[in-house]
Amino acid sequence: MDETSGVGVLDKAAAVLAALEHNPLTLAGLVTATGLARPTAHRLAVALEHHRFVGRDLQGRFVLGQRLIELAESAGEDPLLATAGPILSRLRDITGESVQLFRRQGDVRVCVASVERPHGLRDTVPTGAQISMTAGSAAQVLLAWEEPEKLEKLLDTASFTLSTLQSVRRRGWAQSVAEREAGVASVSAPVLAPSGKLIAAVSVSGPIERLTRSPGRLHAPAVLAAAERLSEVLRRSGAPE
Repeated sequence: MDETSGVGVLDKAAAVLAALEHNPLTLAGLVTATGLARPTAHRLAVALEHHRFVGRDLQGRFVLGQRLIELAESAGEDPLLATAGPILSRLRDITGESVQLFRRQGDVRVCVASVERPHGLRDTVPTGAQISMTAGSAAQVLLAWEEPEKLEKLLDTASFTLSTLQSVRRRGWAQSVAEREAGVASVSAPVLAPSGKLIAAVSVSGPIERLTRSPGRLHAPAVLAAAERLSEVLRRSGAPE
């Protein structure tokens, strides 16, 4: 079947998005992946970035943008986001802390849903925020199921080690204390597809004064239970692996 639509610029833009589906790319990588001329690839990528269909990671590489997540949620094509609200709110009520759902995009993690503590001191992470993958319990979870050979460069600047990630995978959850931000602690657990593929990380975060320096002791059971409920959503929906 002919994969072209007859609208050249649309076909080229689609090629750019398809090239970014699995990995962040530099402009040179985008040129290689799409076969487009360098000026064309750059012009399209920047235009898509303007409309938030494409973003940049901390190294300046092109990644898929937040607008695609928003459109998928609006279209009802993302069962996880469509049903996460009540589960995240329940976790907030149980722990009394702010709750986030993160997905990885290259070298950053994107907050795709959040529920804030209603009052008092809290860790505010707005939906759409992009945070480094080099610190924090959610970053640990999002990397713990990755192949070790793909982590070497990122771990060079991370606040945690490969040994830490191996422990997270064995234990099934991660914690961090003043790793991403001074005074903030967090606990995270993985949301897994039926195949075992990691889809997202659910997190509870707040001030160390409340979460203590062993936040997992307080909140790991509740975070794990919420992550399992989110994973069950994917199993029931028959979401793609």
